[in-house]
Amino acid sequence: MSTAIKLKHIGRNISRIRELKGMKQEALAFAIGLTQQSVSNIEASENVDEEKLIEVAKALGVSVEAIKNFTEENVINYFNTIYDNDFSHSNGAIQSNHCTFNPLDKLMEAVEENKKLYERLLQTEKDKNEYLEKLLKGK
Repeated sequence: MSTAIKLKHIGRNISRIRELKGMKQEALAFAIGLTQQSVSNIEASENVDEEKLIEVAKALGVSVEAIKNFTEENVINYFNTIYDNDFSHSNGAIQSNHCTFNPLDKLMEAVEENKKLYERLLQTEKDKNEYLEKLLKGK
């Protein structure tokens, strides 16, 4: 009877963590000062040198151990634990997070602020043009 030991593929773990965080290879490459192709090569590698692994872990916001010990099962257990905790604290009722503000109101506030800034910019340009015209007429 042979026992197959599943070797850890560090590059694949980096790839899965990056994907779970919603990060593209380009963003990770920028964060660690490499090209997208270099990140692709790292993710294809079974082993990654320790210095590079530290940089990647820092950019992903996880520990080196999290990358080395990453498994899909751990991710599922993590989310199940969060769900179970939320469920147990709510006395059986599923709770959802609610905003304490109306997102549309915040969007409209931002639109109004942009309008005001644009009007100020436009007025500044008009003032600059008037000033330049006065200078030209004075010569």
